[in-house]
Amino acid sequence: MMNVAADEGQFLSVLLKIINGKKTMGIGVFTGYSLLTTALALPEDGKIVAIDPDKEAYEVGLPFIKKAGIEHKINYIPSDAFPLLNDLIYCVSAVLTYAINDQSSRKHTSSCNFHCLHGEEDTFDFIYVDASENDCLKFHELALKLVKIGRIIADDNTLFLGSVAKSDKEIMEEPIRKLRNFVIEFNRFITADPRVESSLLSIGDGLTLCRRLY
Repeated sequence: MMNVAADEGQFLSVLLKIINGKKTMGIGVFTGYSLLTTALALPEDGKIVAIDPDKEAYEVGLPFIKKAGIEHKINYIPSDAFPLLNDLIYCVSAVLTYAINDQSSRKHTSSCNFHCLHGEEDTFDFIYVDASENDCLKFHELALKLVKIGRIIADDNTLFLGSVAKSDKEIMEEPIRKLRNFVIEFNRFITADPRVESSLLSIGDGLTLCRRLY
């Protein structure tokens, strides 16, 4: 699923209010529906670091974000996630600059300042991951370093169109058959990971909540 389901968006909104989330991150933004629901649920001084290399897709939803009056809560960074996440974790004094392509294919830069002294480890209340299935375990490890103890990581698409409960013979589409193995591996790993308390919810395309224990 490319967009977050409406019921999942409503659930995330309520969850953020319950945990009083203030500093959050979205890894994988697409057209920004999950970003919109998150920002609306945050207090006026809440912030979201939103990471997605597809700036064109993000701009599809940007008019709705502006209309909702929550653009000031969002720090959108058009970048691949892995180098940025590592910079956030290991930086000594981060001033991150990323080269991006504008619509006329000319290069320009987008700068974001985090002003951290020892990185951004253990500082996020909530991290939402909706990125490539073949990298979900890598994102889990990085997100665990960034989220506070007792706070939440939410991984989307963990039922992966129901394919995780089917045999190879029942799945006709080759891309789904290939990627679902990564999701199965992720689900098995999470259930055995002593660092988190987890629950897989049958909402949307499957949403796994991981509460960091230590």
